[in-house]
Amino acid sequence: MQRKFMLIGALMAMLSVAIGAFGAHMLGPIVGESAMKVYETGVQYHMAHALGMILIALTAGVWGDSRKLAWAGWLLFAGIILFSGSLYLLTVTGVKALGIITPFGGVAFIAGWICLMAEAMTRKKK
Repeated sequence: MQRKFMLIGALMAMLSVAIGAFGAHMLGPIVGESAMKVYETGVQYHMAHALGMILIALTAGVWGDSRKLAWAGWLLFAGIILFSGSLYLLTVTGVKALGIITPFGGVAFIAGWICLMAEAMTRKKK
């Protein structure tokens, strides 16, 4: 589990940088300032939660694998796809209906952090 979340987290962080650079250098002049703010929000949450996945990998290395940590990692990953992905698509396509997906990603983010918190709260001291 540790290796898997480290790899996915690092990949997600790299993609966040690449997607952010694409937006700043290529997309900005095309979509306008308002749409770019939406896009930038996606990039910020993407990076923050990629780092969260790396944190989960490191935590698993210290505490060992657990179901709660696995759920935390997969929920953050799902949140990146749903939340940030929907904001990217909304910006690029202009299809406002894609905004319906975004809150599901937000819920996944929150649930992932709750799983990490639950692991910390139930972890026995050594």
